[in-house]
Amino acid sequence: MKLGIMSDSHDNMPKISSAVDVFNREQVDLVIHAGDFVAPFTGKPLDKLDMPFVAVFGNNDGEVLGLAKRFEGKIHKAPHQLVFGEKKLLVCHEPIALSMLKTGTAFDAIIYGHTHQIDIQKSNTLIINPGETCGWLSGRCTVAVWDVSQNEIRIIDI
Repeated sequence: MKLGIMSDSHDNMPKISSAVDVFNREQVDLVIHAGDFVAPFTGKPLDKLDMPFVAVFGNNDGEVLGLAKRFEGKIHKAPHQLVFGEKKLLVCHEPIALSMLKTGTAFDAIIYGHTHQIDIQKSNTLIINPGETCGWLSGRCTVAVWDVSQNEIRIIDI
C-alpha cells in the first residue's frame, strides 16, 4: 500500500497538477494534503486524482467555507485521525506538540506541513513532512510517497 503526501501547495496550480501526475503514476492508494491550499480553485487539478483524497486545513487557508464546500467530506479541522491499512495516522498542519507525540505509541505516523521543510524522522512514531508543493519559500517543490508495506519514504521533486 502506498500513501501520497503533499502540503503547502499555496495556489501553485502547475505544481499541484505535477503532484497529481506523480501520485497517479505511482499508483498510490490514498493522497493526504497537510494543509495550506489557500483557495478553493486548487481543487480543479486534484479532481484528476485516480485515488481517494483527504486533507486538513492549514493556517493560510483563507477561504475556509469555500474550501469546506469544495472538498466536502475530504477536508477536516486539524488534527485529523485516520487509519490507512493497519497504520494509525495523525494529520495536522502545524507541528504543535510534535516532540511529545512522536515519543508515544498512540499513532504509527504523524503527517504535518507548515514549515515548508522536508522532515522525516523514524522514532517510536514515524514523522513525515513532505516539504512544500508550491516551492515559494525554499525554491524546491516536493511531495512524498510512503510505501507502507516496505516502510520506505521517498521525497520526489516535482
